Amino acid sequence: MDKPIRRKAQLAPWVLGAVLGAWLAPSAEAANTLDALSDKDAASGLRAALSQGVGRAVTQLGAKNGFLNDPKVAIPLPPTLEKAEHALRMVGMSGDADELHASMNHAAEQAVAQARPVFEDAVRHMTVADAKTILTGGEDAGTQYFRRTTSAQLTAKFKPIVAAETAKLSLAEKYDHFAGQAAQFGLISKNEANLNDYVTAKALDGLFSRIADEERAIRKDPLGQANSLIKKVFGAL
Repeated sequence: MDKPIRRKAQLAPWVLGAVLGAWLAPSAEAANTLDALSDKDAASGLRAALSQGVGRAVTQLGAKNGFLNDPKVAIPLPPTLEKAEHALRMVGMSGDADELHASMNHAAEQAVAQARPVFEDAVRHMTVADAKTILTGGEDAGTQYFRRTTSAQLTAKFKPIVAAETAKLSLAEKYDHFAGQAAQFGLISKNEANLNDYVTAKALDGLFSRIADEERAIRKDPLGQANSLIKKVFGAL
């Protein structure tokens, strides 16, 4: 007789209220505060907080010059070209380096702008165990959940977008020209890492960095959030 298929428990709204009350109450006062939340509000509050962080990060980085104008996440030239960049600037080729740098960052912003549906799917498929980890974890526990559950899918989604943008921006030509000039000076080899993979990875790093910033802000000041459900849930922790 076939064994029954065991399925991963999904985070049903009626479960999350019990999860919050059982796992997160450090005192009787906090327990009473959590118990006062309806199951629906508890589930909605957690989802709202995660969605808010993602929404703001995607909006910021997916906007025009979202990466380029943000020193924290702006994508630099690949490490193997760092010395080449300085050398080429010294011989009057700063324009090539600047154009390549800008094009890479524009490709990243186009990819990130398409990320929201992937995160929304991750929120919908959150399990009870995931909720426990997020709500009892560190200041970036929600971000780490997203990194675990969305990185592979985002990478697969980003790569063709980055490739399309680099093609549209003639980034491959710019890169080949830039790398070719650098190779003439003996600064790099002809065999460079795949540029689209590099831009995709850096775009993901920047996105998760911004989501983590938003999550920390919510945890630090839950009562200062505009969303009333976020205030209720995170203010009760």
